[in-house]
Amino acid sequence: MKKLFLGLALTAGTLAFAQESTTVNTSPLKKDVQPVRFGVKAGGNSAYFSAQKFGMNSQKLGFHAGAFVNLPVSKQFSIQPEVLYNQMGARDVISNSPIENGNVKVQDKVTMNYISVPLMVQMRPMDKFYVEAGPEFSYFINGKNKGDVTRTTTTGGITTTTTQSHSEDIDKDQINKFNFGLGLGLGYDITNNIGINARYTNSLTKIDKSRPATENNNRVFQLGLNYKF
Repeated sequence: MKKLFLGLALTAGTLAFAQESTTVNTSPLKKDVQPVRFGVKAGGNSAYFSAQKFGMNSQKLGFHAGAFVNLPVSKQFSIQPEVLYNQMGARDVISNSPIENGNVKVQDKVTMNYISVPLMVQMRPMDKFYVEAGPEFSYFINGKNKGDVTRTTTTGGITTTTTQSHSEDIDKDQINKFNFGLGLGLGYDITNNIGINARYTNSLTKIDKSRPATENNNRVFQLGLNYKF
């Protein structure tokens, strides 16, 4: 984690140096274009897996935090690359396995940590409001399964149920390291420096290597604040 925040600090410093070193173009065609700005952002995530039905019970709460640079290309359009520490996963991930005279039910909360690099194209229909869309490239760092294992057996007409809690790290060898998704969002600049942003990202690559991608990818809603220097 220390290496992550050190990297973000170095990124912000590099962007600051680049901003100070850029020569302002005074061409009449560029007079309405905003300057290049960099900043930081953070907020909450609500994530689930594509195999689940969308609902409160399936939503895994997490967070995102990182740095960005906003690169205007015209008065209405800009490109915003970001580097984020990004939590995904799901809650109430349930599997059932039959055993002799009974069943084993596993109910997990899954936390998956990624480094994500969204590349958003932003369009401003008005000065303070924008919509955005673009790809997101993520790299899996680590994760954890935490939940309960319930074993139910019936012998001689008597049913016995036992529940045991468990917590273990996700096996990285079973997970695709790279995750590709598409994001769609909107934002509003509260002040010249502070803004609010909401985004939905739909992953297209599968999480577990052994399962089909159509039932095995990430979905995440993000809501957060950003600060431009």
